[in-house]
Formats: sequence, C-alpha cells, structure tokens
Amino acid sequence: MLALCTALAGLLLLLPLLGNLLFPYWWQDLVISLSIIHRGYRCLRRLQRHPPLTLLDTFLEKVQSHPEKALLLFGEQVYTYRDIDRRSSQVARVLRDGVGLQEGDSVAVFLLNIPAYLWVWLGLAKIGCAMACLNSNIRAKSLLHSLDTCRATVLLTTPDLKAAIEDILPSLQQKGLRVFYLSAESPTTGVEPLQGQIDAASEEPIPVAFRANITGKSTALYIYTSGTTGLPKAAIITHLRLCNMVTMLYISGVTAEDVIYTPLPLYHSAALLIGLGGCLEVGATCVLRPKFSVSQFWDDCRRYHVSVIQYIGEVMRYLCNTPKRENEREHQVRLAVGNGLRLEVWKEFLQRFGPIRICEFYGATEGNTGFVNYTGKIGAVGRVNFIHKMLAPFELIQYNVEWDEPVRDERGCCIRVPPGKAGLLVAKITKSAPFNGYAGNRQKSEKKVLRDVMKKGDLYFNSGDLLMIDHEGFLYFQDRVGDTFRWKGENVATTEVETTLAAVQFIQEVNVYGVPVPGAYPAAGHLMSP
Repeated sequence: MLALCTALAGLLLLLPLLGNLLFPYWWQDLVISLSIIHRGYRCLRRLQRHPPLTLLDTFLEKVQSHPEKALLLFGEQVYTYRDIDRRSSQVARVLRDGVGLQEGDSVAVFLLNIPAYLWVWLGLAKIGCAMACLNSNIRAKSLLHSLDTCRATVLLTTPDLKAAIEDILPSLQQKGLRVFYLSAESPTTGVEPLQGQIDAASEEPIPVAFRANITGKSTALYIYTSGTTGLPKAAIITHLRLCNMVTMLYISGVTAEDVIYTPLPLYHSAALLIGLGGCLEVGATCVLRPKFSVSQFWDDCRRYHVSVIQYIGEVMRYLCNTPKRENEREHQVRLAVGNGLRLEVWKEFLQRFGPIRICEFYGATEGNTGFVNYTGKIGAVGRVNFIHKMLAPFELIQYNVEWDEPVRDERGCCIRVPPGKAGLLVAKITKSAPFNGYAGNRQKSEKKVLRDVMKKGDLYFNSGDLLMIDHEGFLYFQDRVGDTFRWKGENVATTEVETTLAAVQFIQEVNVYGVPVPGAYPAAGHLMSP
C-alpha cells in the first residue's frame, strides 16, 4: 500500500513535467485565453449598460482615480489625465455650441502627431461624434475622396497643412464642408481659427445627454486603409470594435505603471488605438513623438524612462542599421509591441539592445480576427490554441495567385491547406466577430466577403494575406495578395502610383509594379503578387 501511494505521489509530481513536454505552451495558452475572454466579456458587459460605458468612460474613470498622473508627454510638455479631460471638454463645447455639431455627425481630423489629436478625439466622443482620421500625407484627389467617404461636415486641421487645404478649399466650400484651424490665427481666407474660442470655453464636465444615443454598434472612428483601388478606404470602427482593439497593451502585460513610447503616426490604428487608446485603457503614460527619429529613439527612451515601445518592422530595421554605441543597452525598455518584424531583424535587435520581450501581433484594422505571439517565438506573428479556434474560427485556404481567387473543390467550397503550407487567411463572420465594412463603399465591403468557404451559406472575411501555420500552432506571415507593396510603413497601391504618373502630360501609358530595393526592408518596394 505504501509503495502504491509513493508511486501515485511520484506520478502526480511528474504530471506537470509531462504536460510541459507534450504541451510546452499550455500554461501560456491558458493565461492569454483567460485574459482575452475576461477583457472581451468586460467590454461587452459595459457596452450593454444604459447608457453604455465606452472607452471615453474608461478614461473618465482614470481621471477620477489619478487626475494628476501624466497621461501624455510631448517634448517638454506634460499633460495630466485632468488636463486632457478639461481640454477635451473645452473642445466639445466649442464644436457643439460654436460650430453646431450634433450627436452622430462625422468630423474629419487632418493633423500631424500633436497633443491636440487626443483631446479632439475625446472631445468628439463627449458629444457623440465620429472622428475620421485622415492620413496627413495624402493630397488632392485622395484627400477629397477620404472626406467624401466618411461624409464629414467639418474638417479640423492646423496651419502646418495649409498648402494641402488651400489646394482643395474651393471644392470643399462647394460641397459645404467647413474647415477650421486649431490655432489662434488663420493664414487662409475662408478658414476660421478655433483656438481662441477653445481657450475661453468652460472646462466643466460634458453632460452624458449629449451622447445619449450611442451604443456598441455606433461608429466611433473611421481609420483609413489602402487597397488595390489606390484610393483610401474608410474602415468603420464601432465602439465595440474600439473596446476590443485597445486591450492589446493589457493582453501584452502592460500596466498603469508603464510608460509607452509611440513614434508612429496617429492616423493609423497601431498608434491611436493600440498605443494611445491602450494607455487610456490601462491608465498608463504615453510618450508621443512628432515622428519617428532613429537618432533620438534610445535617447528618448532614457529621458522619459520608457518601459514599453511600439514598433512596425521598419522601425526595428532602422534601429539595427544605426552604428553601434556603447550605451545602446542602457535603457529600461522591457517590452516591444508591434507587427511586421522580420526574423533576421528580430534576432539582431535582441542581440544588440538586450533581452526585450517582443510581443508581435497580426491584425487588420477592418478585420474580424487577430493573433498575438505571446510566447516570444522568433519570426511568428501569433499562436493559435483550441480556445482561440473555438471563439474566433478562421481557416487557411488554398489560393491561386495568378487567378487572384481561392481554389474550390467539386462542391464549390474552399480547400484547407495543411500545416507548413501557405494559405489565404479567412475569418468566419459571426455575431461576435462581425465585419463592419467600409464607409461609403458597399462594393469594396462586399469584395472582402467570401461565401461558401467551408459549407454552403457561410460568410468569411478575406484578409488578403497569405499565412502559414506550423505543427505547434505558430503562424507566420508569408505574403500579401493584390497589387500593393510596403514602403516606409505604408501600404502603397500600384494603381495609385499609376494615376499620379498618368496626370503628367508627356506620359502616354503607365504600368507600375514593385521591385525589391537594395538595402531596404525585404517587403518594401516589393509587389506582393505577380
């Protein structure tokens, strides 16, 4: 009997070791799954209240709990949670009472990376308006198209972008779209400055009644993505989608004690929602840069005591291309969150700058699924476990690059690819994982939906990306389909380049395709499909 008990006790001690051998990532899988489920449930429960509790309410709760804590650091400027709350209330009052905006209106924001981006965003949220985040680099036709698709009635910008505004101002005036500068004076006839009114406005809290009809399905933001058409597409971000996207930092292990460094443009979801929105979600501090500077990056990290950095693949490559310094490991950065990091750059970055935990993720702004590499597996964009597959079904299917369409079997359904083979990522569209589409472009929205994928009548979101999954459940990005290529962190459509070149009088015919650029990021300047 004693021998049997001893044997059983030994077996119990060995079970965790056997579990680690057979399922080496089971504990991490469990922790991340519970974290995602908990946050998703919390988000849904808060949005189902009357009135719903949105990201704005999360921010207001943080204002009450730590009003004097720094929320935003910008150069020498420091803005506390209370500062941002008061400034956003001033903006909200001027836009509602002075400009005449009402709940449900869309407002286009054409700004560089400046602190006003945050209080304008929160100010618009306080009066129930949707904010359209325009790429500050677009001009002329693309800019007009972006304004049309979101049906904006007001455009907020600064004199820094006056050349772009004055170029299209007659067209805007003809459409009845009003333009305002967030400045004390206006250098442009027909554009009114708002800063004086904002400074004089009351800082008192904005009544909840001003946003009384907002629900989880209401549009919170429009984030623009580029497509094969060449013109930007306005992805609809609902309050439910926003609530889920801002949890990325929390899922990655970021806490209120962290300082997050964001050198990426705020008109993209990475910086605005994951970076700045993530700080609002966990109550952390954000260091905002006007733009990425490779020479100032680590100096900034030391200066502001940064513990978490945001990146895209090009950022890491630029950092690895800098001359080595003796103090390049002297920093407090413990975590890097981002996407697009290539295997060889990943290895070099860790070797040069120290044991920083890399949390690579995959996701599309308009998509209904995403993946996180929470184990640190070098080169992987995420990991899938059975809980993830159960809650957010997806497939990797055979895709014919030449025909630009999925391969189907005799039943008319798509064919799964086995582990180790690249396939088109498609994610099942369900009530809990909807595809909200693009504003003002039903045709483009419909094009992203695949029907009869696994069985007749089902609907899947077409990511347009080829991924590969290995036998351990790790996912690797392989390629992008369609006539687009990456350049300096932006998706560029070949048709957009063609349209620009065709406008030159002495060019009769244009055909644009991407080619590898020596010394550049492997995906930069490279057409993703033949």
